[in-house]
Amino acid sequence: MSQSAINESVKRYQDVSMTKANGETYTPAELSDFVARKICENFDFTDRDTIKILDPSVGDGELSCSLLNEIRTHYSGNIELYAFDTNSLALAMAKSRIEGIHPDCILHFENKDFLQFSIEEDREPDLLSMQNNRDKPSFDLIIANPPYVRTQIMGADEAQRLAATFGLTGRVDLYQAFLLAMAKVLAPKGAAGFIVSNRFMSIKGGGSLREKLRQMLALREVWDLGDTKLFNAAVLPAVIVANGKQCEENDDAAVAFTSIYETRDQSDLTAASPILALSMEGVVAVDDGRRFLVKSGTLDSSGGADAVWRVATATGDAWMATVQRHTARTFGQIGKIRVGVKTCADKIFIRHDWEAATNGAMPELLRPLTTHHGAGRYRATTPKKVRHILYPHAVIDGQRRASDLDQFPKSRAYLEGNRAALEGRTYVIEGGRKWYEIWVPQDPASWSCPKLVFRDISERPTFWLDLDGSVVNGDCYWMIAADERETELLWLAVAVANSTFIEAFYDHCFNNKLYSGRRRFITQYVEQFPLPDPATPLAQTIIAKAKAIYEANHAPTVEGMERELDKLVWQAFGLGEEPSR
Repeated sequence: MSQSAINESVKRYQDVSMTKANGETYTPAELSDFVARKICENFDFTDRDTIKILDPSVGDGELSCSLLNEIRTHYSGNIELYAFDTNSLALAMAKSRIEGIHPDCILHFENKDFLQFSIEEDREPDLLSMQNNRDKPSFDLIIANPPYVRTQIMGADEAQRLAATFGLTGRVDLYQAFLLAMAKVLAPKGAAGFIVSNRFMSIKGGGSLREKLRQMLALREVWDLGDTKLFNAAVLPAVIVANGKQCEENDDAAVAFTSIYETRDQSDLTAASPILALSMEGVVAVDDGRRFLVKSGTLDSSGGADAVWRVATATGDAWMATVQRHTARTFGQIGKIRVGVKTCADKIFIRHDWEAATNGAMPELLRPLTTHHGAGRYRATTPKKVRHILYPHAVIDGQRRASDLDQFPKSRAYLEGNRAALEGRTYVIEGGRKWYEIWVPQDPASWSCPKLVFRDISERPTFWLDLDGSVVNGDCYWMIAADERETELLWLAVAVANSTFIEAFYDHCFNNKLYSGRRRFITQYVEQFPLPDPATPLAQTIIAKAKAIYEANHAPTVEGMERELDKLVWQAFGLGEEPSR
């Protein structure tokens, strides 16, 4: 490729704001330098004739350049770089760039998919002649920002193939397969730094990946970069620094863990950027006006190999011990948490204009619908557009069944008018269901029960009680008491769930945040929320005040009532009146 073509390629990649094809995202220079520095801090450069480096998705070469620059501050010997990328223009750009900066480095550039290379039976001999055993290539240093491509983009077949090849479960992202492929080729005394999505660290579906990383690598440092927005792409990144498996005594060493998330708290510290803030502890203001809470500790190792990754600190562990001593049961022990109904044809089943849509012939099977549009704390709000759902399900002889439309002529007429679209949901019919059924109707008998309902994503916990027999839509979660005699516990639960205490508990245990401090309130987290002993006088007071807030129905006095209740919740867990995180 000519120099003019390379220059044009460079301009092209700059113009697209560093976004790679195929789900890849180019790495900002400051983050690239940070990862390179951490890799070299965890590598022994003594007695090395040659250092072999792998960059499996080299892109514009930023990571490789950073690593080569850092290596040269420690080591003056031979360096070989093995780089892969499926984009030939990016590869040519990276090669030209690295040759200009490090002409003494031996370069092996491959215009191919590293992941495919790693699972091929017949590998290229020129790449693998680095060792006597050509079936086991290894690299001393690996630096990577592998592509982020989720299951729904790469396709189910490809995702299943990768899952089977690498022993992964749950929703597979391409970067997860890359991580394990790189772990296989890291030398026993090598060091690696990976930039990945932080999502796998805190969700149940990432358990198999977490377990395999612990098995295949000697983890050294984990950096959860949270909502720092270091990338233009909508990804919350993390950095993993690891050595290859060495001797047993090193494998059990404590893993340093630091997290950084935006906060509204006041700061006493300042830094030019989020990356520079990582060396501090506490609330740090950066030059662009944002403030971040930086927490440092170790990777919690109290759970199993697939346990959620979180920051463990002496203060945090003592805090959690106090909570556990005052926990009588969990939300999951009250009842099963479910997601709401999924129709797979919302425009047909869910409307706010039923009277106009049916010329006044309102279907008999309409039921009130709870959605995130009416989300509120303690009690739902009234949305601008009140929605109802045509719900063609009932419990007959103790079993859920599709409603007999012959008994509901107006409902039948409306559904028949949409029959072609509903029959287009072939998976419903193939599943042995009637053409007019909702795909996920849940239990029709439960809708009349008092329900705890909550939103999936919110900055502030948003839980409320539904006493109106509403159907809950799929944009919310809900639960009833498995034992109707324990319905009173839902009032205790709604008080705990809406408290600042539960925000602190969430951040200690899960810390799965999105941008701007929004938390994910999903089943695997909420079912672990604690409850104090409901028989105590304090718990009974909490229940009474939760009911009073519900009855106040968002009156101006509610805010003060919530503050009083919030203090009681902290006291119920032995933590005093003042929230201290």
